Amino acid sequence: MKPLVSAGNAWLCTVTSIFAIVILSVIGALFRTGHESMMGSINDPEDGKAVANMIFSAVVLYIVTLLFCGCQAWVHATQRIAI
Repeated sequence: MKPLVSAGNAWLCTVTSIFAIVILSVIGALFRTGHESMMGSINDPEDGKAVANMIFSAVVLYIVTLLFCGCQAWVHATQRIAI
């Protein structure tokens, strides 16, 4: 199989996606539970659950990106072993 992106881009995208999934999941969980750090100010959104749903939608997109970039990194790694 021929890779679509370079090895460096694949690994950068993989690491960035992992970081984003972890951070956004924590932020989404805080909004979902109505934690005071996210919902305690007068400038915060009214509906924390709706905000959490949007954040979790972004997490799903990052999971798809992680799968794609992880597969690209795996392709690069297997091509180096085969050579």
